[in-house]
Parts: sequence; structure tokens; C-alpha cells
Amino acid sequence: MSAARTPNRLAAETSLYLKQHANNPVDWYPWGPEALARAKELDRPIFLSVGYSACHWCHVMEHESFEDESTAAVMNEHFVCIKVDREERPDLDTIYMNALHVLTREGGGWPLSVFLSPDLKPFFAGTYYPPDNRYAAQGRPSFKQLLAGIHNAWLTQRDRVHEIGTSVVADLQQMGALEVSDTAVSPDLLSGALTGLRRNYDPRYGGFGAQPKFPHALELKLLLRLSERFNDPVALEMVTHTLTMMARGGMYDQILGAGSRATAWTRSGSYRTSRKCSTTTRYSRPRTPKRSRRPATRSSSRSRAKRSTTCTAK
Repeated sequence: MSAARTPNRLAAETSLYLKQHANNPVDWYPWGPEALARAKELDRPIFLSVGYSACHWCHVMEHESFEDESTAAVMNEHFVCIKVDREERPDLDTIYMNALHVLTREGGGWPLSVFLSPDLKPFFAGTYYPPDNRYAAQGRPSFKQLLAGIHNAWLTQRDRVHEIGTSVVADLQQMGALEVSDTAVSPDLLSGALTGLRRNYDPRYGGFGAQPKFPHALELKLLLRLSERFNDPVALEMVTHTLTMMARGGMYDQILGAGSRATAWTRSGSYRTSRKCSTTTRYSRPRTPKRSRRPATRSSSRSRAKRSTTCTAK
């Protein structure tokens, strides 16, 4: 990163997450009239990146792609790039996360990466993209390949792009028009949910699905209710084993209790390698008069706690 680089527009924002991207070579805009007008003026698609400060993969993608001069040059030449803090604009996050669900029929995550037409119709969405082809076998291209493909589609398949965007907007409008039903949830529906959770359950390490895993409180709460309703000990075991493995792993704060928001880890053979992003609390002893030799109390030490975010591998 060049120390002489002029900060981009995000330097003037109040969001600390947006400010973290102020020195990227990407010509970022915050969400607002200026960016939307610029996209229409240049007739370019919008690249919308949504994240938040505690998101590990948001920082990974920034370091790998948004801080890279060659990648930024492609982004600046062919797209109007907008950065959004999901904790500052949860409304935008909800809209475009729903768009990802419509486009991919899969679960979402962050960073949320969405491509929009200048009239704000989403036509492609994903999450994290690596700088190389490490995940090509899983159908995930490199970010540069994705940018090239989107640019080519915008130039040569504009009608198809608008068709997809219009369809997504229609689906989103239909989702917003759903009404609350007075019909009770049927036992068959609950039983089907339990079957689906069992299918995705990891009996060895707990949790659901494949790595990287995130703790989903909704599924665990549902399993607790289903275990009681159907008198199902397996449902209860899925909850207790998942929570036990979380407590034994890198998410749990062994000193102060509670846990981190997420931990990303990979397995190699019979070994588990974890890369943990957590919030570390450091305590400094408060100053006391020289005549007093009483040790600092826990509460007074806590008041001088300094918090920092670190990533460690183990």
C-alpha cells in the first residue's frame, strides 16, 4: 500500500468500517445519490460490497483484492464501486442478501458481493472471492475472473442481464408482499425441518454443513423446541454436542468466558487447523496512591481494558 496515496471518499464517512477502506486504491463511493448518478452517467454496472468490522473474510478480501493495484484498476475502469457497512445500513444489507438468496438459492454471508445495473436491479451476487483459482473446483472463480466475466456480459449480453435483474426485483417484491398466516405450523413441517437439520449435522465437530461454519442460534433454538415437542433425544444431543465443541474450540474465551462471533478453520487429515479471529482484552493496572499497596480489583481493571482484534493461527 502506497503511503502517498490520496484517501478515497470513504475517508469522510462516519462508519469506522468504511474508513478502514479509505486508503484502498479502489475508487470507492459510499451509498448515496453521487454514486448512483455516476453509474447512470457512465452506463456502468455497480459493484456493491457489504461488510462489517468484525467480519474475518471481509478483511481477507480487502487485503487480497481491494488493496491490490491491478485488481483495483479493473474495478475502477469498468464499475462504479460502492462500499456499505451492514451495521450502519441493515436495510440495504437485507435487500441485497435476499437478492443473493433469489439468485443462488443458497445461504448467504459476508462480504456480500452484488452486481447491479445502474437502475439498481441485482443480476449477480456472491460472497467472498479469492484472488486466484484455489476454489475453482468448487465453482468459485477468482475475483479478477469474475470482474472480467461481468464486464463481458454487460457489453455483449445486456438484454439477458436486464432480464435477470427484472426477475430478481419481481421476486423481491413478492417476498415483501407475504402476509402473516393464521394457520398453525403443522407437525409434518416441523418434522421435515428436523430431518433437514439431521442431514446437515456434523456428528464429529458439531454444527451444520461444511467449513467455514458459523454458529446459527436459530437452528439450535429450534432443535431445543423440537426435542421437547417430539421427545427426541437426538435433537437435544445435536445441540449439546455443538455447544460443547464450540466451548472446547477457538471461539470460547477461556479467561473471561463467552465467545467470539466466528472462527474459520480447516481440517487436514485427522488434524484440525484453525485460524481464529477474536477480540482480545488486555488489562492495564490502574494507578493507585503510593501509600496503598492493595492489588487492583477486577472491576477497576476492567474499566481500563483495551480491546483489540487479532487473528492467530493454531
